[in-house]
Amino acid sequence: MDSRFDLLLRGGRVIDPASGRDGIADIAISGDRIAAIESSLPADAAQQVIDVAGKIVTAGMIDTHAHVYQHVTGRFGLNADLVGVRSGVTTVVDQGGPSCMTIPGFRHFVVEKSETRVLCFISAYLVGGLEGHLYPSLYGPDQVDVKATIRAARANADIVRGVKAHAEIGGASRWGLEVIRLGKRISSELGVPLYIHLGQIWPVKDGATIDPDEVVRALMPLMEPGDVLAHPFTRHPGGFVSTTTGEVHPVVWAALERGVTVDVGHGSHFSFEMARRTIDAGIRPHTLGADMHGYNVRVPGDSDAASRPENPFSGVAPFNLTHAMTELLTLGLSLPEVVATVTSHPARMLKMEDSLGTLLPGREADVSVLDLLHGRFTLSDNSGEKVIAQEMLTPAFALRAGKMMAADSALIPPPALLAA
Repeated sequence: MDSRFDLLLRGGRVIDPASGRDGIADIAISGDRIAAIESSLPADAAQQVIDVAGKIVTAGMIDTHAHVYQHVTGRFGLNADLVGVRSGVTTVVDQGGPSCMTIPGFRHFVVEKSETRVLCFISAYLVGGLEGHLYPSLYGPDQVDVKATIRAARANADIVRGVKAHAEIGGASRWGLEVIRLGKRISSELGVPLYIHLGQIWPVKDGATIDPDEVVRALMPLMEPGDVLAHPFTRHPGGFVSTTTGEVHPVVWAALERGVTVDVGHGSHFSFEMARRTIDAGIRPHTLGADMHGYNVRVPGDSDAASRPENPFSGVAPFNLTHAMTELLTLGLSLPEVVATVTSHPARMLKMEDSLGTLLPGREADVSVLDLLHGRFTLSDNSGEKVIAQEMLTPAFALRAGKMMAADSALIPPPALLAA
């Protein structure tokens, strides 16, 4: 008989928190759309059948914290497809790379040139993500143009899903939280979330004295439902955990209770100790971003490497989104919980739940297929702590709008190198 479908993914464990599905099922693809999901579909109904038995099948994964404005944001920007589809991730959200001045280039050179779906949270700062770790003077309130940023975001509303700013003690020692107030004006006017970095990145201004806990206490009343607090597991001062009491700030709880959410921007901030304290206190990660950038990963054959100074985080174990998912599993989250942090939850954060984050017939065929390996794997955080994991997630392949994408990125940590 004539094949009804182009492709059949057969026999995988389909985990789709948005629809409540978790079980063995077949997924049929026609063109760029999901055509059917059933407990069993006949093999002769499709032109091509891929056996995914023993694998995890999810909606196309969403990395909520990427840095992919390659060549423009200095050593920060990575290739979008190495972070995205070639790592099993169908959508990446660049956090603060493009600004009102540079977003036309971001659209032309990154969004339109990538196989991965690329979105962004526009920077509150005029310079965007131009090596901000090195030049704090570029990130003060006089470097914010509220009207221009609103105008640019509206002109690019299809890709701008939020606003990025920083609340950390180095900046607060110079300007207080005025940048956050300006960022909040921008996000409120646009009706999009404000995404706030927590944890120190800049040195405190010479001669200044600042209390990291007070920065957090002053920030929380400014946050509104739908806004996002990043790096809850940071090892740097000014995070969820008080430097005085060693416990989660009460004001953080108050913010979460009124609808502020938590994004695990992994990056160079992740600490197992802080993660255990935060999770043990009852805070569950809502979304998960890998926060990979040129400071914390090295790409073999990278043509820009020669122009970069020594990586300040050299020696840190490589990671990607599935590696960060593995860490959440090791910390005690269930597999469906972890899958939700990269599918249904970020789709809601982006206000794109009508098109992303779930596997439903009729939706665009963005699908991630993962291997769940069993053994002993050594995970390392950015403080040097090592933890043995019994399971590890790694990407097998992805479909982006029905197109097969091999998981062949050089940024995928080889599981064999992590075997304990």
